[in-house]
Order: sequence, then C-alpha cells, then structure tokens
Amino acid sequence: MSDPKHDDFPLPIGHYAELLNGLNLHYLDAGEGPVVVWLHGSGPGASGHSNFKGNYPVFEKAGFRNIVVDLPGFGRSDKPADAQYNLDFFVSNLVLLLDAIGVERCTLLGNSLGGAIALGTALTHPEKVEKLILMAPGGVEERETYFQMEGIKRMVEEYGAGPMNIEKMRKVMSLQLFDSSQLQDKLLEERVAVAVTQPANLFSTMMVPNMTERLAELVCPILGFWGANDKFNPPSGTFKVLDHAKNARFTLLNRCGHWVQVEHEALFNRQCLEFLEEC
Repeated sequence: MSDPKHDDFPLPIGHYAELLNGLNLHYLDAGEGPVVVWLHGSGPGASGHSNFKGNYPVFEKAGFRNIVVDLPGFGRSDKPADAQYNLDFFVSNLVLLLDAIGVERCTLLGNSLGGAIALGTALTHPEKVEKLILMAPGGVEERETYFQMEGIKRMVEEYGAGPMNIEKMRKVMSLQLFDSSQLQDKLLEERVAVAVTQPANLFSTMMVPNMTERLAELVCPILGFWGANDKFNPPSGTFKVLDHAKNARFTLLNRCGHWVQVEHEALFNRQCLEFLEEC
C-alpha cells in the first residue's frame, strides 16, 4: 500500500495493517524466525526506523523476524486528532496490530514510551509476550516526575513554540544522548518531516500510569538497559523493575543518555541477542 500523503518522508515504506477499529498502522517487517516487536519512544517526529535503524538489521541477520512499529500518532501511521493517546489506547492498538498480522506470541522490545507499552501489554495480555527487552521504560514513575526532567521540559518548550524545524529538533535531540556529536543531520531530518504532521493532542493527552506495584505480576524474563545520564527518564527506575519483577536483569551504563541502543549499539545488540537465544 502506497503512502501518497507522506511519500516525501525520508523514511522507508514498509507495510500497512488496517485494524478492526479502522486505524491504519505502518510497520517494517524484516527477517524470518522468532518474532521481535520494536516499540519506539515518544517525542516529536519519532518513528520505528529512526529509533532502531542500527539494531533491527542485526537481529534480522541473527535469525529473527522484526516487526518495527510506527505507533499511532507517529511515523507513517495514522494520527487521529480526536484520540486520547493514553496507555490503554496504545496497548489496545498494538494488540489489534499483532492480531491483524497473525503474531500470536513475541518478544516486545520498547524504549521509553515503547517500554511502557511493552509493560502494559505484558500485564494485560501475558499470553502474547514471551520476553521483554526494555530501554529506560516509562510507566514506573508518576507523570509529575517525568515533567521535572530536563529533557521533557526541553521537549515541551520546543514543541509548544511553533512548527518544528531542524534547529529546534537539534535542541531536543541533543539531550537524548550523552555525546551529542553522534547526532546526525539525517536523523533530525527524518524526525522533522514526521513532527510537522503530528496533532497537538498527541502529547497533551498522553497519559501513562505508574505500573511499579504491578510489576510483580510479570512472569516473563526481562532484560533492561538504562543510561546513568538519562535526562528524560530517571535512571532510578532500574531498581524499581529489579525490586518488583520476578525475573529481571539490567545493564546500567555510565556516559549514556536516553538512547542506549544508539550510544552503545554493539553492546546493546550483543546482549539482546544473547538473551533471545537463551532457552
């Protein structure tokens, strides 16, 4: 299915699934084997490819099928202006997508908002989730805590100050990384192209509950990553998962911000594949 509205996006065009509720979600489908579903984070202009372009091709070569999702409101997926973009909305649409494309069981891999969606899905549909891989997941703090973080403050400030452009996006994205010299103009261009198509209600209605006390319900194995220099999600969340979940391990990295999979790409890919290949 072509995407005439957004053919000018500097992003690959993959597949579309029309959900039972009428939404069309875009996803990349790469490789064959056990399924890993990739769930990107929030922020202006985010998409599955821009979050994970250095990761999912390595998983494909290792023998996994990778479903790289553009969440509703992001990437090439539908962006309804009348939706309430809360956790239930994202979880329900993810489950509808998995059903639509015939994925009965998978590993959910999520960064930030995507990590919260992975947790929410594992709690409400445990039969679908074999393992979890989390990178600085949301959903383990109160909303007010997140909005005190420097990165979130910057994101709200720049997004609320008119249409996004390359320099405004650079100001936001520079806080994603410990070493902002890794920030490439191509990534900024990808995100700006998407950001100008996103509805205002996407961020104003985005509500994710604190699921810390429910983590004990999780029975699937969890591998997590967190950067000690994260300016978007407090790194102390590492210990909330470790203290409450039954079967979890985390890698906590210094000199690392919110994007472990970008700043420590080789380590991230290696540890994830080792985790996935365990019996």
